[in-house]
Amino acid sequence: MNRRQAREMAMKALFQMSVGNTDQKTAIDVLNNADRAVDPFVTRLLNETTAHLKEIDRLIEKHLTHWSFERIGNIDRTILRLAVCELLYFDDVPNAVCMNEAVELCKRYGDEKTRRFVNGVLSGISGEMENK
Repeated sequence: MNRRQAREMAMKALFQMSVGNTDQKTAIDVLNNADRAVDPFVTRLLNETTAHLKEIDRLIEKHLTHWSFERIGNIDRTILRLAVCELLYFDDVPNAVCMNEAVELCKRYGDEKTRRFVNGVLSGISGEMENK
């Protein structure tokens, strides 16, 4: 499994966890058919995202323009959470790669508005990180 596929699996699992109140193991088992080892990148991404969810959500909310956190669509919120987690806690992933991968997930699971919205929020967060 490459990292793009791992991100997609993590996105689907996190979506199930947040929308369906599923635990991480069950969400991954359903996606993975419980028949093989889970890619370590999926596990790391889910563990870091859930461990830092409040901080991640606060940062997303801080960078919303004319939009409340509660109004963000479930898929958009899930993609943003994973991408922000990578921006903050994955030093081995360049910011540009992280943002591009999030936009690619939006292309597959969202629409043009989703791509622009997610890209705008991530650009703001990335810019703030670079200025620190």
